[in-house]
Amino acid sequence: MNPVGSILVCDDDAAIRTVIAQSLRRAGHRVTTVATLALLQAETANGLPDVVVTDVILPDGNGLDLVMTLTQQHPRLPVIVLSAQNTLTTAVRATEAGAFDYLPKPFDLDVLADTVRGALARRMVRPVDAIDGEDPGVPLIGRSPPMQEVYRVIARVVANDLTVLISGESGTGKELVARAIHDLGPRRQAPFIALNMAAIPRELIEAELFGHERGAFTGAAARVAGKFEQAAGGTLFLDEIGDMPMEAQTRLLRVLQSGEFTTVGGARTIRVDVRIVAATNKELQVQVAQGQFREDLYYRLNVVPIALPSLRERRQDIGLLARHFLDRAAENGLPRKGIDRAALMALEA
Repeated sequence: MNPVGSILVCDDDAAIRTVIAQSLRRAGHRVTTVATLALLQAETANGLPDVVVTDVILPDGNGLDLVMTLTQQHPRLPVIVLSAQNTLTTAVRATEAGAFDYLPKPFDLDVLADTVRGALARRMVRPVDAIDGEDPGVPLIGRSPPMQEVYRVIARVVANDLTVLISGESGTGKELVARAIHDLGPRRQAPFIALNMAAIPRELIEAELFGHERGAFTGAAARVAGKFEQAAGGTLFLDEIGDMPMEAQTRLLRVLQSGEFTTVGGARTIRVDVRIVAATNKELQVQVAQGQFREDLYYRLNVVPIALPSLRERRQDIGLLARHFLDRAAENGLPRKGIDRAALMALEA
């Protein structure tokens, strides 16, 4: 049986309040609706509901401020945040504020019902630190539904150290996502080190990853720290992981299992604390089936998958991207230009 409970909904749009209330009541929930933060505070002061559903931008303030207060005072109260400001920053800040989940507008009522059901079942929200008031300026652009799903996954993983595998065609922004995960997380003050497997000669990949000792091979005139050591305390981004040779895959698997490695030509065991984010434009499961990629390594890397949409899957973002690049050009001294509707329609086509 699905759990039912009391739901408090806050949104300044009367039509949205009505639609949400009708949908949740049909599912058996008891629903109260309010239009302002002040009324939301008054309702929660009179008695806590089982779940709060709130918009971010309200007539008398920012809903995220109250979300943080509520979740700090009542850690087991699930709060679901709705927002028409469909950016990664909003998704991350909602998560940092302690929200149970974040749904971008427009949202599917069935998705909201499922989210409420999950909130009632779990009744578990982690207390969080205060929000950093500065906008981190994450270079991810797009408000399309596929990008909203990407933002939601990023928001859920920034605070932990789970290994992330980003997949997508070339040019979809895999390194931007990796940097966002690093820059928004607790390791942001430590190094972000990237290594593109496709750009390194196969015979040098192990030395690049783990470092080498003096004399380990021809031309090794001194000890050189590898990317694992360089990324200590931070994030190591392994781009185009599908191009990693099998022998290096074996060594990488051992490091992921034990957290320890030795340099090429060395005997001393080195332990480092590093978060791994990998990326690929290949179908790793196909490579596994063909014997070109280790199955055990694939499952070690694919703890949290993030699939990036191609531009043809998010055409409504083309205008945002075009204006962003025109602004960048102007910032670099070129004449400022706009883009008219006909040009935008041609790009979207």
